[in-house]
Amino acid sequence: MSEKRKQIIEAAAKSFSLFGYKATTMDQVAKMANVGKGTIYTFFKSKEELLEEIVSSIISEIKREADVAIDQRLSFNENVQRALQRIFTFRKEHELTIKLLQEVRDIGTPAVRDVMKRLDREMIAYVREKIEEAMTKGEIRSCDAELTAFLMFKMYIALNVDWEKEHEPLSQQKIAELFHLYLLKGLSR
Repeated sequence: MSEKRKQIIEAAAKSFSLFGYKATTMDQVAKMANVGKGTIYTFFKSKEELLEEIVSSIISEIKREADVAIDQRLSFNENVQRALQRIFTFRKEHELTIKLLQEVRDIGTPAVRDVMKRLDREMIAYVREKIEEAMTKGEIRSCDAELTAFLMFKMYIALNVDWEKEHEPLSQQKIAELFHLYLLKGLSR
């Protein structure tokens, strides 16, 4: 990747984190990257394309984080919880994902909503792959991996995010217990 392209991506990510996607202009990105506005358009056709590039790198980073959480000596049940916890911790703490989620909630910017949906789809696909691997190894019984990954992902969001809107936050231990009780116990052999 060229140095200028890298500068543009870093500047755009910083601007999106500070001001949100909608409020960020290509002029701001150019100024922050210390390049001419025309230079940006030699690399990216639009602000949407720039956002897509940034979100693609975030997706890769989240997957790496989740992979680090997996310990081959542990069961599927423990590993899927560890990976999901890492995914949600990343989403909760990463400045850009925080700002983008906030923008979807408050403004509903279509381009941002689309990339955040893509991020969720990619995370569900990641979990689906882990479920398929566990079925192949005989760790869990056969199931609809896509649907199960969707349910796991959405349940984790519900317990980590939605529950906290009107209740005391749940500890990671409590979330793990509920996850095991409602989802994993039914898959265990």
